[in-house]
Amino acid sequence: MPAKAFWLLPLTMMILVMGLFFLRSVNKSTSDNFATLPAPGPAPDGMAWIPGGWFIMGDANVQEADAPPHKVGVRGFWIDTHEVTNAEFAKFAAATKYITIAERTPTKEQFPDVPESKLVAFSAVFKTCVCDAKRCDADAENSANRPWWEAKFGAYWKQPEGPGSTIAGRENHPVVHIAWDDAIAYTKWVGKRLPTEAEWERAARGGLAEQPFTWGSTPQGADGRYFANTFQGEFPSHDNALDGFTATSPVGTFPANGYGLYDMSGNAWEWCHDWYQRDYYDSSGASKNPQGPETGDMLGYQPQKVRRGGSYLCSDDYCKRYVPGARDKNPTDSSACHTGFRCAKDAK
Repeated sequence: MPAKAFWLLPLTMMILVMGLFFLRSVNKSTSDNFATLPAPGPAPDGMAWIPGGWFIMGDANVQEADAPPHKVGVRGFWIDTHEVTNAEFAKFAAATKYITIAERTPTKEQFPDVPESKLVAFSAVFKTCVCDAKRCDADAENSANRPWWEAKFGAYWKQPEGPGSTIAGRENHPVVHIAWDDAIAYTKWVGKRLPTEAEWERAARGGLAEQPFTWGSTPQGADGRYFANTFQGEFPSHDNALDGFTATSPVGTFPANGYGLYDMSGNAWEWCHDWYQRDYYDSSGASKNPQGPETGDMLGYQPQKVRRGGSYLCSDDYCKRYVPGARDKNPTDSSACHTGFRCAKDAK
Protein backbone atom coordinates (compact mmCIF):
# COMPACT_ATOMS: atom_id res chain seq x y z
CA MET A 1 0.00 0.00 0.00
CA PRO A 2 1.40 3.43 -0.95
CA ALA A 3 2.51 5.55 2.02
CA LYS A 4 0.00 8.28 1.18
CA ALA A 5 -2.90 5.82 1.22
CA PHE A 6 -1.57 4.35 4.49
CA TRP A 7 -1.96 7.61 6.41
CA LEU A 8 -5.19 8.61 4.61
CA LEU A 9 -6.99 5.47 5.82
CA PRO A 10 -7.05 6.30 9.57
CA LEU A 11 -7.87 9.92 8.75
CA THR A 12 -10.86 8.79 6.68
CA MET A 13 -12.02 6.46 9.46
CA MET A 14 -11.75 9.27 12.02
CA ILE A 15 -13.85 11.59 9.79
CA LEU A 16 -16.48 8.86 9.37
CA VAL A 17 -16.69 8.26 13.14
CA MET A 18 -17.00 11.98 13.83
CA GLY A 19 -19.70 12.26 11.18
CA LEU A 20 -21.69 9.40 12.67
CA PHE A 21 -21.36 10.92 16.13
CA PHE A 22 -22.58 14.28 14.78
CA LEU A 23 -25.57 12.69 13.01
CA ARG A 24 -26.47 10.78 16.16
CA SER A 25 -26.36 14.00 18.18
CA VAL A 26 -28.51 15.82 15.62
CA ASN A 27 -31.04 13.00 15.54
CA LYS A 28 -31.17 12.87 19.33
CA SER A 29 -31.70 16.62 19.66
CA THR A 30 -34.39 16.47 16.95
CA SER A 31 -36.27 13.59 18.59
CA ASP A 32 -35.97 14.83 22.18
CA ASN A 33 -36.14 18.50 21.20
CA PHE A 34 -35.37 19.74 24.71
CA ALA A 35 -33.31 22.58 23.29
CA THR A 36 -34.79 26.07 23.28
CA LEU A 37 -35.65 26.14 19.58
CA PRO A 38 -37.68 28.74 17.67
CA ALA A 39 -41.22 27.98 16.52
CA PRO A 40 -41.26 25.44 13.66
CA GLY A 41 -43.57 27.63 11.58
CA PRO A 42 -46.43 30.12 11.76
CA ALA A 43 -48.53 29.86 14.92
CA PRO A 44 -51.90 28.10 14.62
CA ASP A 45 -54.73 30.56 15.18
CA GLY A 46 -54.95 31.61 18.84
CA MET A 47 -51.89 29.63 19.95
CA ALA A 48 -48.38 30.46 21.13
CA TRP A 49 -45.13 28.49 20.84
CA ILE A 50 -43.61 27.17 24.06
CA PRO A 51 -39.94 26.33 23.47
CA GLY A 52 -38.65 23.02 24.73
CA GLY A 53 -36.19 22.99 27.57
CA TRP A 54 -35.42 22.03 31.15
CA PHE A 55 -36.94 23.80 34.13
CA ILE A 56 -37.57 23.31 37.85
CA MET A 57 -41.12 22.03 38.31
CA GLY A 58 -43.11 22.17 41.55
CA ASP A 59 -43.25 24.36 44.64
CA ALA A 60 -42.06 23.72 48.18
CA ASN A 61 -44.07 26.52 49.77
CA VAL A 62 -47.77 25.87 49.08
CA GLN A 63 -48.77 22.25 49.78
CA GLU A 64 -47.01 18.90 50.19
CA ALA A 65 -48.26 17.51 46.87
CA ASP A 66 -46.42 20.29 44.99
CA ALA A 67 -43.04 19.21 46.37
CA PRO A 68 -40.26 18.47 45.99
CA PRO A 69 -39.25 20.82 43.18
CA HIS A 70 -37.52 18.71 40.53
CA LYS A 71 -35.92 19.07 37.12
CA VAL A 72 -38.09 18.32 34.09
CA GLY A 73 -37.53 18.59 30.34
CA VAL A 74 -40.30 19.07 27.78
CA ARG A 75 -40.34 19.25 24.00
CA GLY A 76 -41.52 22.39 22.27
CA PHE A 77 -45.28 22.60 21.73
CA TRP A 78 -48.16 24.95 20.96
CA ILE A 79 -50.70 26.07 23.55
CA ASP A 80 -53.80 28.27 23.42
CA THR A 81 -53.12 31.85 24.44
CA HIS A 82 -56.31 31.86 26.50
CA GLU A 83 -58.78 29.46 28.08
CA VAL A 84 -61.52 28.06 25.85
CA THR A 85 -64.38 30.56 25.95
CA ASN A 86 -68.14 30.19 26.12
CA ALA A 87 -68.39 31.32 22.49
CA GLU A 88 -65.85 28.73 21.33
CA PHE A 89 -67.47 25.92 23.29
CA ALA A 90 -70.91 26.95 21.97
CA LYS A 91 -69.71 26.37 18.39
CA PHE A 92 -68.55 22.88 19.36
CA ALA A 93 -71.79 22.04 21.15
CA ALA A 94 -73.89 23.30 18.24
CA ALA A 95 -71.87 21.43 15.61
CA THR A 96 -71.70 18.11 17.47
CA LYS A 97 -74.87 18.22 19.64
CA TYR A 98 -72.57 17.38 22.53
CA ILE A 99 -74.15 17.11 25.97
CA THR A 100 -71.77 17.85 28.85
CA ILE A 101 -71.56 15.60 31.87
CA ALA A 102 -73.18 18.29 34.04
CA GLU A 103 -76.28 18.00 31.82
CA ARG A 104 -76.50 14.21 32.07
CA THR A 105 -78.36 12.25 34.73
CA PRO A 106 -75.75 10.63 37.02
CA THR A 107 -75.63 6.85 37.18
CA LYS A 108 -75.69 4.48 40.12
CA GLU A 109 -72.17 3.40 39.16
CA GLN A 110 -70.92 6.96 39.67
CA PHE A 111 -72.75 7.50 42.95
CA PRO A 112 -73.49 4.09 44.48
CA ASP A 113 -74.43 5.56 47.87
CA VAL A 114 -76.97 8.07 46.52
CA PRO A 115 -80.66 7.04 46.36
CA GLU A 116 -81.83 6.64 42.78
CA SER A 117 -84.52 9.30 43.29
CA LYS A 118 -81.80 11.88 43.93
CA LEU A 119 -79.74 11.11 40.84
CA VAL A 120 -80.39 14.38 39.03
CA ALA A 121 -78.10 16.32 36.65
CA PHE A 122 -76.05 18.83 38.64
CA SER A 123 -72.77 20.69 38.93
CA ALA A 124 -70.91 22.30 41.84
CA VAL A 125 -71.62 25.99 42.43
CA PHE A 126 -69.84 28.20 44.97
CA LYS A 127 -71.83 29.95 47.69
CA THR A 128 -70.51 32.37 50.29
CA CYS A 129 -70.71 31.22 53.89
CA VAL A 130 -69.27 32.22 57.24
CA CYS A 131 -66.79 29.69 58.55
CA ASP A 132 -63.13 29.13 59.34
CA ALA A 133 -62.12 27.82 55.92
CA LYS A 134 -59.13 25.79 57.06
CA ARG A 135 -61.05 24.20 59.93
CA CYS A 136 -64.01 23.40 57.66
CA ASP A 137 -61.56 21.93 55.17
CA ALA A 138 -60.04 19.67 57.82
CA ASP A 139 -63.48 18.53 59.03
CA ALA A 140 -64.82 17.73 55.54
CA GLU A 141 -64.59 14.10 54.39
CA ASN A 142 -63.68 15.33 50.90
CA SER A 143 -63.76 18.50 48.83
CA ALA A 144 -67.42 18.05 47.89
CA ASN A 145 -68.44 18.30 51.55
CA ARG A 146 -67.00 21.75 52.13
CA PRO A 147 -69.83 24.10 53.14
CA TRP A 148 -69.16 26.61 50.34
CA TRP A 149 -70.04 24.08 47.65
CA GLU A 150 -73.60 23.39 46.56
CA ALA A 151 -74.68 20.59 44.21
CA LYS A 152 -76.85 22.81 42.04
CA PHE A 153 -79.42 20.95 39.94
CA GLY A 154 -79.55 22.39 36.43
CA ALA A 155 -76.16 24.16 36.61
CA TYR A 156 -74.03 23.65 33.50
CA TRP A 157 -71.95 25.71 31.09
CA LYS A 158 -74.92 27.65 29.69
CA GLN A 159 -76.40 28.24 33.17
CA PRO A 160 -73.32 28.81 35.34
CA GLU A 161 -75.23 29.73 38.50
CA GLY A 162 -78.07 27.30 37.85
CA PRO A 163 -81.56 27.65 36.34
CA GLY A 164 -82.37 31.24 35.45
CA SER A 165 -78.74 32.24 34.88
CA THR A 166 -77.21 32.75 31.45
CA ILE A 167 -73.91 33.31 29.66
CA ALA A 168 -75.35 36.24 27.68
CA GLY A 169 -72.73 38.98 27.90
CA ARG A 170 -70.14 36.43 29.01
CA GLU A 171 -69.31 34.97 25.61
CA ASN A 172 -65.65 35.89 26.05
CA HIS A 173 -65.38 34.40 29.55
CA PRO A 174 -63.81 30.97 30.05
CA VAL A 175 -66.36 28.18 29.71
CA VAL A 176 -66.88 26.49 33.09
CA HIS A 177 -68.72 23.48 34.51
CA ILE A 178 -66.49 21.44 32.21
CA ALA A 179 -65.49 17.92 33.24
CA TRP A 180 -62.26 16.32 32.02
CA ASP A 181 -64.24 14.08 29.68
CA ASP A 182 -65.94 17.16 28.18
CA ALA A 183 -62.57 18.83 27.60
CA ILE A 184 -61.27 15.72 25.83
CA ALA A 185 -64.30 15.70 23.52
CA TYR A 186 -63.66 19.34 22.57
CA THR A 187 -59.93 18.84 21.97
CA LYS A 188 -60.64 15.96 19.57
CA TRP A 189 -63.10 18.10 17.66
CA VAL A 190 -60.58 20.92 17.14
CA GLY A 191 -57.66 18.56 16.45
CA LYS A 192 -55.74 19.43 19.60
CA ARG A 193 -55.19 17.85 23.01
CA LEU A 194 -54.84 18.75 26.68
CA PRO A 195 -51.37 19.79 27.86
CA THR A 196 -49.49 17.47 30.16
CA GLU A 197 -48.95 18.75 33.67
CA ALA A 198 -45.27 19.43 32.90
CA GLU A 199 -46.12 21.26 29.68
CA TRP A 200 -48.72 23.31 31.50
CA GLU A 201 -46.26 24.46 34.17
CA ARG A 202 -43.53 25.14 31.61
CA ALA A 203 -45.99 27.39 29.76
CA ALA A 204 -47.31 29.04 32.93
CA ARG A 205 -43.86 30.10 34.09
CA GLY A 206 -43.44 32.16 30.93
CA GLY A 207 -39.70 31.67 30.75
CA LEU A 208 -39.09 32.76 34.35
CA ALA A 209 -36.98 30.46 36.53
CA GLU A 210 -38.40 29.44 39.92
CA GLN A 211 -40.44 32.60 40.46
CA PRO A 212 -43.42 32.40 42.86
CA PHE A 213 -45.93 33.80 40.35
CA THR A 214 -46.53 33.52 36.61
CA TRP A 215 -45.62 37.22 36.33
CA GLY A 216 -42.56 37.23 38.63
CA SER A 217 -42.14 37.99 42.33
CA THR A 218 -44.49 40.92 42.99
CA PRO A 219 -47.42 39.80 45.20
CA GLN A 220 -51.03 40.25 44.15
CA GLY A 221 -52.29 43.67 45.23
CA ALA A 222 -48.87 45.25 45.74
CA ASP A 223 -49.24 49.00 45.15
CA GLY A 224 -52.83 48.35 44.09
CA ARG A 225 -51.82 46.22 41.11
CA TYR A 226 -53.55 42.95 40.30
CA PHE A 227 -52.09 40.45 37.86
CA ALA A 228 -54.79 37.76 37.95
CA ASN A 229 -58.43 37.14 38.80
CA THR A 230 -58.33 35.71 42.33
CA PHE A 231 -60.24 36.07 45.62
CA GLN A 232 -59.53 39.08 47.85
CA GLY A 233 -61.05 39.34 51.30
CA GLU A 234 -61.91 36.62 53.79
CA PHE A 235 -62.61 33.28 52.12
CA PRO A 236 -65.34 32.01 51.84
CA SER A 237 -67.49 34.74 53.38
CA HIS A 238 -66.70 37.84 51.32
CA ASP A 239 -64.76 38.69 48.16
CA ASN A 240 -63.75 42.35 48.16
CA ALA A 241 -63.27 42.16 44.38
CA LEU A 242 -60.28 44.49 44.47
CA ASP A 243 -59.24 42.96 41.14
CA GLY A 244 -62.62 43.95 39.70
CA PHE A 245 -64.33 40.53 39.71
CA THR A 246 -66.19 38.13 41.99
CA ALA A 247 -66.58 35.42 39.33
CA THR A 248 -64.93 34.71 35.97
CA SER A 249 -63.53 37.58 33.92
CA PRO A 250 -63.18 37.97 30.15
CA VAL A 251 -60.10 36.12 28.91
CA GLY A 252 -57.18 38.47 28.38
CA THR A 253 -58.31 40.98 31.02
CA PHE A 254 -55.08 40.66 32.99
CA PRO A 255 -51.53 40.93 31.61
CA ALA A 256 -50.06 38.05 29.62
CA ASN A 257 -47.03 36.14 30.91
CA GLY A 258 -43.65 36.00 29.16
CA TYR A 259 -44.93 33.58 26.52
CA GLY A 260 -47.95 35.71 25.70
CA LEU A 261 -50.43 33.50 27.62
CA TYR A 262 -53.38 34.90 29.54
CA ASP A 263 -54.96 33.62 32.76
CA MET A 264 -52.40 30.94 33.52
CA SER A 265 -53.04 32.16 37.05
CA GLY A 266 -56.58 32.45 38.38
CA ASN A 267 -59.88 32.90 36.51
CA ALA A 268 -60.63 29.17 35.92
CA TRP A 269 -58.92 25.92 36.82
CA GLU A 270 -57.56 24.11 33.75
CA TRP A 271 -57.59 20.36 33.17
CA CYS A 272 -54.36 18.59 32.24
CA HIS A 273 -53.73 15.26 30.55
CA ASP A 274 -52.16 13.53 33.57
CA TRP A 275 -53.61 11.36 36.28
CA TYR A 276 -53.07 12.83 39.75
CA GLN A 277 -51.08 11.15 42.48
CA ARG A 278 -50.33 13.10 45.62
CA ASP A 279 -46.82 11.64 46.03
CA TYR A 280 -45.93 11.46 42.31
CA TYR A 281 -43.16 14.03 42.64
CA ASP A 282 -41.46 11.97 45.38
CA SER A 283 -40.40 9.34 42.86
CA SER A 284 -40.38 11.20 39.55
CA GLY A 285 -36.96 12.88 39.85
CA ALA A 286 -35.47 14.44 36.73
CA SER A 287 -37.50 13.29 33.76
CA LYS A 288 -38.00 13.97 30.06
CA ASN A 289 -41.45 14.86 28.77
CA PRO A 290 -43.30 13.14 31.66
CA GLN A 291 -46.83 11.92 31.00
CA GLY A 292 -47.83 11.39 34.63
CA PRO A 293 -48.59 8.19 36.56
CA GLU A 294 -50.55 5.25 35.16
CA THR A 295 -53.60 5.98 37.30
CA GLY A 296 -54.80 8.53 39.83
CA ASP A 297 -55.52 8.75 43.53
CA MET A 298 -59.13 7.83 44.23
CA LEU A 299 -61.93 10.12 45.36
CA GLY A 300 -64.57 7.70 46.48
CA TYR A 301 -64.88 5.25 43.60
CA GLN A 302 -63.13 7.32 40.94
CA PRO A 303 -59.50 8.13 40.05
CA GLN A 304 -58.58 11.79 39.64
CA LYS A 305 -56.97 13.93 36.94
CA VAL A 306 -54.76 17.00 37.43
CA ARG A 307 -56.08 20.57 37.33
CA ARG A 308 -53.76 23.57 37.27
CA GLY A 309 -53.73 27.36 37.53
CA GLY A 310 -56.20 28.13 40.27
CA SER A 311 -59.35 30.20 39.81
CA TYR A 312 -61.21 33.31 40.88
CA LEU A 313 -61.83 31.47 44.19
CA CYS A 314 -58.15 31.11 45.14
CA SER A 315 -57.23 33.32 48.07
CA ASP A 316 -54.04 34.10 49.93
CA ASP A 317 -55.68 33.38 53.29
CA TYR A 318 -56.90 29.88 52.38
CA CYS A 319 -55.59 28.24 49.20
CA LYS A 320 -52.87 30.04 47.30
CA ARG A 321 -53.01 27.62 44.41
CA TYR A 322 -52.98 30.26 41.70
CA VAL A 323 -49.17 30.00 41.72
CA PRO A 324 -47.54 28.11 38.80
CA GLY A 325 -46.21 25.19 40.87
CA ALA A 326 -49.46 24.35 42.70
CA ARG A 327 -51.51 21.25 41.87
CA ASP A 328 -55.15 20.26 42.21
CA LYS A 329 -57.29 17.31 41.14
CA ASN A 330 -60.78 15.96 40.54
CA PRO A 331 -62.42 12.89 38.97
CA THR A 332 -62.88 12.94 35.20
CA ASP A 333 -66.66 13.38 35.50
CA SER A 334 -66.47 16.23 38.00
CA SER A 335 -67.52 19.75 37.01
CA ALA A 336 -67.76 23.06 38.85
CA CYS A 337 -68.34 26.77 38.37
CA HIS A 338 -64.59 27.48 38.44
CA THR A 339 -63.26 24.75 36.14
CA GLY A 340 -62.47 25.02 32.41
CA PHE A 341 -59.50 24.21 30.18
CA ARG A 342 -57.21 25.26 27.34
CA CYS A 343 -55.77 23.19 24.50
CA ALA A 344 -52.28 22.23 23.39
CA LYS A 345 -50.92 20.90 20.09
CA ASP A 346 -47.80 19.00 19.06
CA ALA A 347 -45.19 20.69 16.92
CA LYS A 348 -45.28 19.43 13.34
